[in-house]
Order: sequence, then structure tokens, then C-alpha cells
Amino acid sequence: MGWTNGVTRYQWVVLFVAWLGWVFDAMDATIYAIVLHPALQELLHTGAANGEVTAERIGWYGGLVFSIFLIGWAIGGIGFGLAADYFGRTKTLIATILMYAIFTGLAAFAQEWWHLAIARFLTALGVGGEWAAGAAIVAETWPEEKRARAAGILQSAWAFGFFLAAGCNLLLKDSEWRVLFLVGILPACVALLVRRWVKEPERWVQAHELEGRSARATLLHLGELFEPALRRDTLVGSTLAFVAVFGVWGATNWAPTLIRALPDLQGQDPAVLSEKVSYAIMALNVGALFGYLGFGPLAERFGRLPVFGLMCLGSLILLPATYVVPHSYAEVLVLLPVLGFFNNGIFSGFPIYLPELYPTRLRATGSGFCFNAGRVLASAAPFLTGWLVTVFGSFNSAASAIALIYLLGLAILPFATETNGRPLPE
Repeated sequence: MGWTNGVTRYQWVVLFVAWLGWVFDAMDATIYAIVLHPALQELLHTGAANGEVTAERIGWYGGLVFSIFLIGWAIGGIGFGLAADYFGRTKTLIATILMYAIFTGLAAFAQEWWHLAIARFLTALGVGGEWAAGAAIVAETWPEEKRARAAGILQSAWAFGFFLAAGCNLLLKDSEWRVLFLVGILPACVALLVRRWVKEPERWVQAHELEGRSARATLLHLGELFEPALRRDTLVGSTLAFVAVFGVWGATNWAPTLIRALPDLQGQDPAVLSEKVSYAIMALNVGALFGYLGFGPLAERFGRLPVFGLMCLGSLILLPATYVVPHSYAEVLVLLPVLGFFNNGIFSGFPIYLPELYPTRLRATGSGFCFNAGRVLASAAPFLTGWLVTVFGSFNSAASAIALIYLLGLAILPFATETNGRPLPE
């Protein structure tokens, strides 16, 4: 089978379990974007004048909850990245999966918008931490020359998680948004698979024994990321992740709300509208799936940095092309897969590229920090989008303005280190 020759059964098991964890990770992260409108319609109803909840009010509070979620994601990614280097990859993977599953389920019991915000913050701690542990364990288990392909397959889980969330939404109605959150408890079962099937990578065991089990030393790892040998890589990696996260959460993850605002869908029956939102998310993620799986082979052939540049340029063009130019549901459905290829596909680069920048003892800490540090700043993106809605009067214009962030991604690439063809640093 070509590139899969020589891959052991255990390496496939590790990839499958980590992939499954990311599927549910993505599902739990996506549920809020799908139910944002009906959930906030209900939760904000009691405080609204004349019982009406305006699009501007939903945009404001929706963006606020999105931003709180991203802050939790950043804290979880950095904190659990440290934990993965200290306690181990598998233990951290189990803890984070349980965390995001349980608190997604608890969101179903929200009675106020801030109840939902707290539940989403705690969910995000686990979502962010699961990425750091999962990326490290796959990178350290798979053969050097096949690592990029494995990371691309791993990231494809995000698209499948979107499909799963959209599929669950098709089975439910807007009024059943609480049930959709309850479905988010299911990933807890994956933690059992991790405990039974996955052991600590030999790289981590050796590095851990060599360095000694010192919590203080592990905390000092954060400082090492900014020492001269690693400073530039850390800053560039964090900036690239910031750009990707800012673009997705500031624009693309508003797709369900944008679909609901299309002129030709006004006055639709809520059940029909919910179906159209699900199909739109599926269309977006068809393209995202090709982007996730395509990044690895492209990066092997052309290098990591040119592909990052391609994804930034494509996102810069496709965001306004998708949200401003079309005026019908059919036109948006055609463009969403192309947008998904670039705007979501860029994320496959991070489990490939970031672990290649750091030695084993710093790998989860460095990868987790880069992927999540910029998320603190990026947490302003959905809040900014919500504010821009009040300025421009539409989600379309607000989300399109966010596309300018990809200019920063293109500007930072000349300072990045190309890692294509290099072994993982020991």
C-alpha cells in the first residue's frame, strides 16, 4: 500500500485512538456553533424587551461565549501540555477527554447565558489539552518518514467531528439543543480505549527517566521555549496558530448563523432551516477533509512553509468570496467546500510542524504552547465579530473583515524554520 508499508499494528492503534479522541473533541467544540442561535434565543429571552431577541444581541453574547471558550482552550492547551511532559501522554489524554465530555453534557442544564459560558470554558480546558497530548503521542510513535501523513490523518478527525455534530443536529430540532449537548458526553468512552490500548511512547519514557521526575523542572520548560535556540520558532509557531484560530473562530465558525441570515432562507420552517444549516456544515467539512488529508502529502513534496502560505492565501480570498458575493443558499453551498479546504485545512500543518520544532522533553509543552498561546489573543476574534455585526449590520460583512488576519500569516512565513525532511529533535 505504498507509504503505509512498515507501519505496525500498534502504531495504527495509537493513531486510531488519538483520531477518535479528536473526532469527539471536534464534535463537542462544534455543537455550540450549531445551537448558538436557538440556545441564546431561549437563554436571553427572559431579559429581552418585549420578549424579542435581536440578531445583534445574539451576536454580542454569542461572540462573548465563543471568546470565553477560546480562553479556556488556550489555558487547557498550555497547562495540559506541561502535564503531558510531566505525567505522560496517555494519562493526560484520558483526563482531557473525560473533562471535555462531562462539561459538554453539563451545558445542557444551563438556565442563563453565563451558565453556558462557564460550561463551555471548562469544556475548552479539555479540548485544548487533548490536542497537545494527542499530537505528541502520534508524532513520537510513528516512523519519521511517515509522520506527516499520520498527522494529516489525525487532523482529518476534526472534519469527521463536524460531520458527527451536524448529523446529530439533523436528528434533532432547534428546540432540542439541550439534547445535543447531552450527546457530547459520549466521548468519555474513548478514555477507556486509551487506558486499555495505548502505552507511553518510548521516546517520552527515556527522556523522562533521563531528566528525572521534577515538577519544577517541567514548569521551567516554558522558559526554555524563549531561550535563543528556540525563541524564533516559538514566536513564529504561535503566530501561525494565532492566525489560523483567529480566522476560523472569527469567521468560519459563524457559518450556521450566516446561513440562517441568507435572504432566500428567511421565513423557512425552523426544522427545514436546521436541516439546511447541517448540510452547509457538511459541505464546509467535505472541503476541510480534503484539506486535512492533503496538507501532509503537499508538505512532504513542497515543504511545510509553502503549504502554510497556500492555505493563508486561499483563506484570504475565499472568506469574503463566500460570505459577501453569494446571495443564495445554493451559491454558498458551492463555495463552502473550497473555503473549508483552505480555512480548516491549514490546521493539519500544526500537528506536523510544531512537534518537529522541539526536543522530546519539550515537545508537548512547546506544541501546546504555540498552538494555544495565540488563542488568548484569538479569543477576541468572535467577540470582535459580534461587535462588527453591530457596526456593519450583518454577519456577512463582519466575518469577511476578519479575513485580513491572513495577511499576518503570509508576512510571518519568511521568518519560519523549514523542517521538511528532518528527524524529530531528541
